[in-house]
Amino acid sequence: MFRSLLPCERALILFLLRHLASGSAGGVAAGIGILVLDIASLRTLMTASDSWLMATFLLFAGLIVTFGSAAIAIGVMALGGADEDP
Repeated sequence: MFRSLLPCERALILFLLRHLASGSAGGVAAGIGILVLDIASLRTLMTASDSWLMATFLLFAGLIVTFGSAAIAIGVMALGGADEDP
């Protein structure tokens, strides 16, 4: 499926995937930082819960989606050149 794409389409998909990966890495780093530093006693609350695995999954999934989407949005917004009129 990926081979049937035009070169410009392939470049755009890779552009989006690269930004998604960098944003996701930022989300994972933020999640690890939140848990290591025990911000708002979140780690303590999660480890005391019976469903700590679900809470951890939801924390990281939310951060990955948020940071990944923000990185894609920043990448797309940065595509415009300075020579274009608004």
